[in-house]
Amino acid sequence: MTMRTVLRALSVRLDPEETRGAFVAASILLRYPDEHLVESLDSLTILSSQLPQNFGKSYVEMCNYLSKNSLLELQTQYVATFDLKRRCCLYLSYYLNGDTRRRGMALWRFQDAYRSAGQQVVQGELPDYLPALLEFAATGGEHAAIQLMNEHRAGILVLLEALDELASPYAGIVRAVDSLLPPREDRVISDAERLVYEGPPSELVGIDDVEIFEPYGTQSSCEGCGTTETSGTSFSNTADLERP
Repeated sequence: MTMRTVLRALSVRLDPEETRGAFVAASILLRYPDEHLVESLDSLTILSSQLPQNFGKSYVEMCNYLSKNSLLELQTQYVATFDLKRRCCLYLSYYLNGDTRRRGMALWRFQDAYRSAGQQVVQGELPDYLPALLEFAATGGEHAAIQLMNEHRAGILVLLEALDELASPYAGIVRAVDSLLPPREDRVISDAERLVYEGPPSELVGIDDVEIFEPYGTQSSCEGCGTTETSGTSFSNTADLERP
């Protein structure tokens, strides 16, 4: 299966209110499942059902998946998907930068975008966390958030292909997010295919050959993809952004 085979576009136009709703729902549905998410399922299901049918179908299916499984089962599956497979990393700057020094500058750009919009980072996750960007897009930072996601589009496509290969229910949500971004350029798909083949960049200075990352295609552990030595700030799990 090739990248171009699994990347199916959703052809749909949403009005501004529907777009905000789609960003909000995707932000919540892509987070680690907890009691707060379970309590929000009824509202999320209603919101999802109000989206255009061909677009909102994946949201409704995701809500059904969450409602039919126990919280422990959901948490176990989430960890197995997003924490143990590097191709399923939700921290976008990791795909293009790996755990190299330049990732610090990439994270700074994310942080600066939030600050410029009058929002700031709270404790929890890193600023390149995809659910945080989706929340940002729904709360006044749509232009900046879409620009950042589009700059890291190749990583999103790697994530989408990996989720498709796993037949993960999360794939439909990531596909919906991808369809909310500008039309893909051919080079983005080529870049994503290269990332799958080569894996993330590695810091070669002072690292033994055995420590160099394997390509993404190995579906190896995502150890370290949500951490960095260059940034001590992070987001919380349920409310990533706040205003000063």
